[in-house]
Amino acid sequence: MPQGELIYLDNNATTRVDEEVLNAMLPFFTEHYGNASSALHQYGWRAAEAVKIAREQTASILSVTPEEIYFTASATEAINMALVGLHAQYSAKRNKIVTVKTEHKAVLETCIFLQQMGAEIIFLDVNRQGLIDIKELEKTVDDKTSAVCIMWANNETGVLQPLAAFADIAHRHGAIFMSDTTQAIGKVRVDLNEMGVDIACVSAHKFYGPKGVGAIYLRRKNPRVILPTFIYGGGQESKLRAGTLNVPGIVGLGKACEVAMGHLWNYGADMSRLRIALEQQLCANHHAFVNGTMRDRLPNTSNICLQSLAIRNKISAMSHLAISTGSACASALAEPSHVLLAMGLSNDEAFNSIRFSFGRYNTMEEVRIVTDFFNNLVPSA
Repeated sequence: MPQGELIYLDNNATTRVDEEVLNAMLPFFTEHYGNASSALHQYGWRAAEAVKIAREQTASILSVTPEEIYFTASATEAINMALVGLHAQYSAKRNKIVTVKTEHKAVLETCIFLQQMGAEIIFLDVNRQGLIDIKELEKTVDDKTSAVCIMWANNETGVLQPLAAFADIAHRHGAIFMSDTTQAIGKVRVDLNEMGVDIACVSAHKFYGPKGVGAIYLRRKNPRVILPTFIYGGGQESKLRAGTLNVPGIVGLGKACEVAMGHLWNYGADMSRLRIALEQQLCANHHAFVNGTMRDRLPNTSNICLQSLAIRNKISAMSHLAISTGSACASALAEPSHVLLAMGLSNDEAFNSIRFSFGRYNTMEEVRIVTDFFNNLVPSA
């Protein structure tokens, strides 16, 4: 790979801010810098109107109503708000939360904290394809379950879970169905009502918006989800999360939702072409295989085990390639991916697996350069 040529294939970690998104945000740093809570003058009115529009845009990409959207600083905050809030709200009668071993650390670490607080947490297994056994879920969920929390799209493998079936099981037992939808937004069509999701989270920087802003969706009816105040103060966001709203960031989130909806049809086809080309080239030498199901997954994500490549010994050679060996929230190579281990891979297989996540700015020429690079590192069969 030519020196100085950096190829970015880590779009599940974060994405470049779209130019339309940036242009929408800029005036709210300078010209329209009012506080959205300032109700007595035009600066505040303009900021409040911008937040209203962004709430509508965010609701639209999820196929829900604006009144069900609350802004946060991140998806991690939304996950904490939901799980901690559900436990506080329902633990007296329903003290069980069911989740999965392959969830993002934001879910797993919050559940471990709640376990220490007395909650009963069930961590379900997945199979080699990264999928949950629906019969195991049915056996686990009962009338003591307050919430079932299952991510839609896995951040490391791109595997998509059949949420509607899982939501039905949760609802039959009176439990809330929550999903970490962070990686799916902007990549596949979303209809939270159709899937039966009661709580979902959004993070702008995963689909060409700014970092430091996200949202949580809370269903308003059938069932109505009520969470206690998470941050106390001025009562913003319907007293759920106090604090001055990040108006430029919220504007960016809303615009990113609008732009993503416009790109959605072409995005899936374009990303699939890049992913298929990468996998065909890397797996053709018989020293590589794709981790997770190849049927139901994100169009932009490929997690490949390069069995004969000692990745830890070749990191320096990859300095001009932005990729990941797991979640961006985990320390690089400190330990093998918990997702891949839960899927049944050995430590060596997990250590020798790489996540490639494509974005709108990647090209087929970059795929050629990357596959040539890896094929030169891996001996042919």
